Amino acid sequence: MPPTLASLVHHSALKLTVRAGEDHLDVPVRWAHVSELADPVPYMEGGELLLITALKLDADDPEAMGRYVRRLVGAGVVGLGFAVGVSYDDIPKALVDAAREEGLPLLEVPRRTPFLAISKAVSAAIAADQYRAVTAGFAAQRELTKQALTDGPEGLLAALAGQVDGWAALYDASGAVVAAAPEWAGRRAARLTADVERLRERPAPASSVVGGPSGEDRVELHSLGTGRRPRAALAVGTAAAPGTAERYAVHSAIALLTLTTERSRSLHAAEQRIGAAVLRMLLAGEPDHARAVAGDLYGDLLDAPFRLILAESASASAARAHADGHARTAPTAPAAAVLAAADMNGDPLNGLAEIVESAAARSGEAVLVVPEGERLVVLATDGGAAVAACQEYALAVQAARAATLEQATADEDELVVGLSAPAGPIAAAAAYKQAEQALSVARRRGRSLVEHEELAAGSVLPLLADDAVRAFADGLLRALREHDATGRGDLVASLRAWLSRHGQWDAAAADLGVHRHTLRYRMRRVEEILGRSLDDPDVRMELWLALKATAAAGE
Repeated sequence: MPPTLASLVHHSALKLTVRAGEDHLDVPVRWAHVSELADPVPYMEGGELLLITALKLDADDPEAMGRYVRRLVGAGVVGLGFAVGVSYDDIPKALVDAAREEGLPLLEVPRRTPFLAISKAVSAAIAADQYRAVTAGFAAQRELTKQALTDGPEGLLAALAGQVDGWAALYDASGAVVAAAPEWAGRRAARLTADVERLRERPAPASSVVGGPSGEDRVELHSLGTGRRPRAALAVGTAAAPGTAERYAVHSAIALLTLTTERSRSLHAAEQRIGAAVLRMLLAGEPDHARAVAGDLYGDLLDAPFRLILAESASASAARAHADGHARTAPTAPAAAVLAAADMNGDPLNGLAEIVESAAARSGEAVLVVPEGERLVVLATDGGAAVAACQEYALAVQAARAATLEQATADEDELVVGLSAPAGPIAAAAAYKQAEQALSVARRRGRSLVEHEELAAGSVLPLLADDAVRAFADGLLRALREHDATGRGDLVASLRAWLSRHGQWDAAAADLGVHRHTLRYRMRRVEEILGRSLDDPDVRMELWLALKATAAAGE
C-alpha cells in the first residue's frame, strides 16, 4: 500500500514527532513538498505532506496560523512537517493550536533530519508500492490466463472476482448475462442490461461506471471486441474504486476476453462454412452425408424436428416484390429502440443471427445459421429458444410498425421472415420451400413474420389482396358494373346472391327480394354481357373469386 503519515513517523531514520492530529495518521501520502510561501495552496494537488521552516510565516499569530492551516486543509494537504532549530527552536503554540483545531497532522522534524531525507523516504515507499502493484498485476495476469485456458470465461471471471474482491459478469452481443462469478452476481448483473445496451451503442473500446458511494456497489462496464459495435461486455463490481493491482487484473481480463471474442469470430466463420455445406446436402436430399460432415458440431439438431427460417432485409424484399410485379407500400420503420439490440454493424440480418445464436447458446441448443446472399437461412430446433427469439423479435417489429403507422417510410433496417412447419432431415427441401412461400406472403402483406402453418390453417381470402388479382377482378366485372351504373338492373348484386346460394333460384331470389323469373332474366343478361356460360364451374369460380377480391378491397 502507499506510504502514510504513520509509516513515516515509524521510520526509524527520520525521527519525526507527532505534535497534533494523532488520529489522522493513516491517510496516504502522495508526495512530500517543500514550500516557504505564505500561501502555497495554488501549487498543491492534494495528498501532499508539506514541509516548512516558517521562514516567511508569522507563526506566533493565532489568527494568521488559523487562516494558513484552514487553507491547507481545504486544499487537501494531509500533513504539515515543521523543521525546528532553523527559524524557530520549537513549533510555535499558535501553529500547534491551529493544527489541533482543524485536525491536521503536525510533525516535528528535528534539525538533523533534512527535508530531502523525508522526500526520499516518501518516493521510495511510493516506488515500492508501485512495484508491488505491478508484480501483483503480472501475477494476476498469469492466473487469469491460466484460468481462461483451463476453465474458459467462467474460470477467468471467478479469478477476476477474487483479484478485485468483488464480482464479475460477462454479457453476450444481445446484452444477456452468459456467465458471472460468484454465482449470486448473476442477479446483480442482470439489472444492468440497460446500461450495457447504452455502452454497446458506443464504438469500442468503451467503458462506463455505474453506481458509486451511495449505491450498493461501484460497477465498471467495459466493451469487448474490435469492431465498430462491441460483441460483448464485461462488468466488474467492487466496494470502492480499484487500486493499481486490481486495475491491472481488470485490464488483463479485458484483453483475454477480447482475444477470446475475436478467436470465436474466426471459429464462427469456419463453422458457418461447414453449416453452408451441411445445408446444401440437406436440401439436395442427402441427410446421411450432411450428418457425416456435421459430426458433433450441431448435436442432435439434424435428427430432431426442426424449423427452417428464411429472412431478408426489407430493402431486398421490396426489390424482389417489385421485380415480381407485387410492389406494395413499404411498411413503417420500426422504432430505433426495438432494433437497437439486433442492428449489428448496421446489418439487420447480422442482428437477427446474433439474437438467434445468443438465445440458442443460453439454452444449450444447437443452431445452424447460414448467410445466403441477401438472405439469412436458419435451421433451429422446433419449439426451442432460437425459434422463440426470432418470433419475439418479429412481434416487436410488428408492434413498432403499428405504433408508427402514420409515418410509413422505407427503411433498410427492417426484416421480413418466413418460417416453415416442423420438419425432419428428409423433408429439408420441402421445409425450405415452405419458408420461401411464407416469406413471399410476408413480403406481400407487409408483415415482419409469417409461418407456413398459418397459411395452411387460414383462409384463401387474404391472398386475394394481391394487385394482380384485383386487376383481374376489376377487368372481369367492369362490364357488369357499367351496366348497373345506367340504372337498368343490379346484375353484380344478383350474381353475388346467386353464387352464394350455389345456383338455387328460389333462395337467391328471396335474398334479393325479387321473383325467381326476374333473377333468371338477370343471369341470362350476365351471360350475354360477359360472353360466358354460368353452367361452366370454372366461370362460376372465377366470378366468385372476383367478387371476393373486390369485396376485400372495399369496392
